[in-house]
Amino acid sequence: QVQIVESGGGLVQPGESLRLSCTISGSIFSLNSMGWYRQGPGKERELVARISVGAGENTNYADSVKGRFTITRDNTKKTVNLQMNSLRPEDTAVYYCNRGVQTAVWQPWGRGTQVTVSS
Repeated sequence: QVQIVESGGGLVQPGESLRLSCTISGSIFSLNSMGWYRQGPGKERELVARISVGAGENTNYADSVKGRFTITRDNTKKTVNLQMNSLRPEDTAVYYCNRGVQTAVWQPWGRGTQVTVSS
């Protein structure tokens, strides 16, 4: 069974930065595209950043975070990170990582990490 552990969340003011980390165990990490998702209060969970496998490691971002968030991965450590800059109140959410294919995510999800952006 795949185990997913997210960390790095916290309470920050608008304009500040956070770096989220996710560790995966129990899977062939290097063969999977990975994604960071978030679920804000009263909202559906959405994919905000995705990184592919293999040479090049192409990345994709939701329009709402493009230019502010950067996703990276370390296949040796089986980790995927999300650098979040210029945070906004609307970025407040629980952040999760999982496979980057929304129709084939691992179950169960991790507990996520709470990000709160507030002055």
